[in-house]
Amino acid sequence: MNEPFVVRHWAITAAPKAAPAVATTTVLALARIWNANGAEHSVGNAALMTVLAAGAAAGGASLARVGEPVLAATGYAVSGSLALAGVAGYSDGLSLPLLLWALATVLAYCFAARHWRQDRRDALDHERHLSERREEHAHIERVETIRATTQIEVARTGTAYAEQLAQALVTRATLPGFDPTALEAAGLPGLPTAREDR
Repeated sequence: MNEPFVVRHWAITAAPKAAPAVATTTVLALARIWNANGAEHSVGNAALMTVLAAGAAAGGASLARVGEPVLAATGYAVSGSLALAGVAGYSDGLSLPLLLWALATVLAYCFAARHWRQDRRDALDHERHLSERREEHAHIERVETIRATTQIEVARTGTAYAEQLAQALVTRATLPGFDPTALEAAGLPGLPTAREDR
């Protein structure tokens, strides 16, 4: 069984690994832009982000109770992003937003690593299952090839034997003193030429 080899570009392979850092960095950059445009020490903006973060966390908790783990994780991620954006937008220095960014990035990688491990296990199980199926199909194919080759050889041998027997009967019929009725009396099949003569 021939299967095409798929070679992925290194950027496609590395993109999922960089996604948590890109996401947290994007939130930090947008929050700092928001800070420069008037959110610094703005109680109204901080209250808005607090309400939005609490709402996203409550939505994640309710989705977790319903049994939607992916949507619950998305709600929690949105809640954390809004909290990070609120603090980074409200504070006047850069040290606290950077500290929160580092913490959020580490947490994002901790949560993502669990999913990556599970995906790797699923991929290995899938590859193992495909390998077993390939081995099973290859074994069946080999057995059927041997069986077909054997049948061809048996048919070829039978054809060669029939040709040799026909040649022997024709040769024997040309010998002097050959009696085709004696063959029929012995129970052997008669020659077609002998039947036509009669």
